[in-house]
This record gives sequence, structure tokens and C-alpha cells, in this order.
Amino acid sequence: MADQKKFKIKIDRNLCIGAASCVALAMKTFALDSENKAIVLEEDGDGAEAIKLAAESCPTKAIILENAETGEQKYP
Repeated sequence: MADQKKFKIKIDRNLCIGAASCVALAMKTFALDSENKAIVLEEDGDGAEAIKLAAESCPTKAIILENAETGEQKYP
């Protein structure tokens, strides 16, 4: 199976408010830690579309998606 990792995921912990919308939409990729901040469990835990929707659902735009190959920022 070819490498399917589409995004490099970064989370700005200063922006994260623990809304958990990312967890609800991509629970294999995101979780909340003991500080109620989002963390990445597995960058390819969910499909690319679910990960993108999860990032877009973040009210503070704390989730940054980059192209895994080029490093180009895809969101926000």
C-alpha cells in the first residue's frame, strides 16, 4: 500500500480552547489531553476529508494542515 499520509498536522496550543469539534469529527486523529487541549493521535487516523472538516470546524483555527509532501500550508 502506498503512503497515504496527506497532511502534516500542527496544533497551536495557545489558540486551542478545547471545543473538541475536531475530536467529534475525526476521533482517530484528534483527542483532548489532560489540559483539555487538542493533540494528534495519528496523522492519518481518519481520511483526509474528515481531517480537513475537523480542522475547519475549529472555532479558533488552532489546527494547521500542511501538505505532507511539500510542506505547503493547506489550512487555514
